[in-house]
Amino acid sequence: MRHFRFFAPILAGATLRERTIACIGTLIGIGLTAFICRWIVGETANLPILVAPIGASAVILFVIPNSPLAQPWSIIGGNTVSALVGVTVASLVNDPLVGVTLAACLAIAAMSLTRCLHPPGGAVAMTAILGDPSVAASGFLFPFVPVALNSLILVGIGIAFHKLSRRTYLNAFAQPVKNTHGTVDPPPTMRAGFKDEDIDSALAALEETFDIDRQDLNRLLREVEMQALVRSHGEILCRDIMSRDVIKVSLGETAERARNLLLAHNIRTLPVVDAEDRLAGTIGLRELAYKVGEIDRYMSRPVIASATDPAMRLVPDLTDGYTQAVIIVDENRQILGLITQTDLFAALARVLPIEESRAA
Repeated sequence: MRHFRFFAPILAGATLRERTIACIGTLIGIGLTAFICRWIVGETANLPILVAPIGASAVILFVIPNSPLAQPWSIIGGNTVSALVGVTVASLVNDPLVGVTLAACLAIAAMSLTRCLHPPGGAVAMTAILGDPSVAASGFLFPFVPVALNSLILVGIGIAFHKLSRRTYLNAFAQPVKNTHGTVDPPPTMRAGFKDEDIDSALAALEETFDIDRQDLNRLLREVEMQALVRSHGEILCRDIMSRDVIKVSLGETAERARNLLLAHNIRTLPVVDAEDRLAGTIGLRELAYKVGEIDRYMSRPVIASATDPAMRLVPDLTDGYTQAVIIVDENRQILGLITQTDLFAALARVLPIEESRAA
């Protein structure tokens, strides 16, 4: 008997939670956009308050916010440029059927040239020709009110909503990963495995366009590599390799005291604990260089993990060029142990001979 899966996701990573958030975001986004535009334009003005393609923009903005097509310039620029194309065609071509065909075609070309491709833009261009009399009466004001105004308000609401719901947005402004040492070498995690040119070659070989930013594709593939590493060596847990006799300092102690401990024990990181012995931060020689007084104002935010976490999950943190140690804590932030780069390297060194013998 065949079973049907209702609400089965057709996009990678889609979950019921994500779809619920998207529905709520669209409800808030369209509702507030309509309310604000009506307040700005006024009900008596002979101008449309909303254009229907904004609903399609909301779907892209709230359902797939990581898409390049959902970024602010894509939504604002794509809709506005397409509206300008539509109004221009409408003023030059009398036949509506010919006009909508040209408008949709030229809108894609214009959006591509201005790097603001946005699927609803094609519908915006057609709306400029097929819209109600108020659209025709608006003339060249239509691309700005209501199209650009709708788009600007919707994007502003989207930015606020995604921030409050802790969803990733504004990928276009994400900074590429850089070497923390200020040299031209790529970061350690990006020197092994595939390279940017490998992604370009793969995309060229497939001869297809994918709805994903190139940086996001790189990030996804790196995470796939990490998941494969964890799956292959997931039996090694943090509790198996962590140091348990942890040297630490308390809030309020002096920089000189912390430096002496670091040098005496030949270590690079000291956990800092509060009066209840809970982890409050970390401090190392980098933070303490030429410093005097209490350590509280110099300490860094700690990188933490659980004792039952797979040790291989610490690879990105311990190879970021900055983190010297990961602090292992319990649910109350009490320190259970500490894992350094040396601890992780030693664990990997023990695993590799086993893997080589299996392959032989």
